Amino acid sequence: MATTARNPTSAKIYQNRLDLLSETRNQVVALLNQTLTLTLDLKSQVKQAHWNVKGMNFYQLHQLFDAIASQVEEYSDLIAERVTSLGGTAMGTIRIAAEASTLPEYPFEIIDGKDHVIAIADRLALYGKTVREAIDQSTDLKDAGTADLYTEISRAIDKYLWLLESHLIEN
Repeated sequence: MATTARNPTSAKIYQNRLDLLSETRNQVVALLNQTLTLTLDLKSQVKQAHWNVKGMNFYQLHQLFDAIASQVEEYSDLIAERVTSLGGTAMGTIRIAAEASTLPEYPFEIIDGKDHVIAIADRLALYGKTVREAIDQSTDLKDAGTADLYTEISRAIDKYLWLLESHLIEN
């Protein structure tokens, strides 16, 4: 049976008492749902590294990847809850994430810790760039609450990117 692609931006927006214009809420919900798909995909890719890393720094990287995945999972929940607080429907199934994510597919053939660090750092950098763009977009839409959420996420992603990149510095 064929499935049809889902558009994470097309779900109904419900009325609520927030003082944001309906059009603003529509635009912010679409932005948040796109971020939600990226967040879910990022979490699954970090878990892929967590499960499959090998080498001399196995335990340290295994733990670091798990910490990153846990943090990203928390952000998926915060993003989805922001969507629903704006009157939207959180579009957060794995199928939707797979269809809508713009992150590159994870390279399944890698084993070495350094290769996993590079792959995850590349994805965190792309995700961080997207989140910083979303700060500007939600600020332009005059939704300070969503801009603040994105700022919180941006700070954490930047920190984890720094932790990963520190593993790549040669003395």
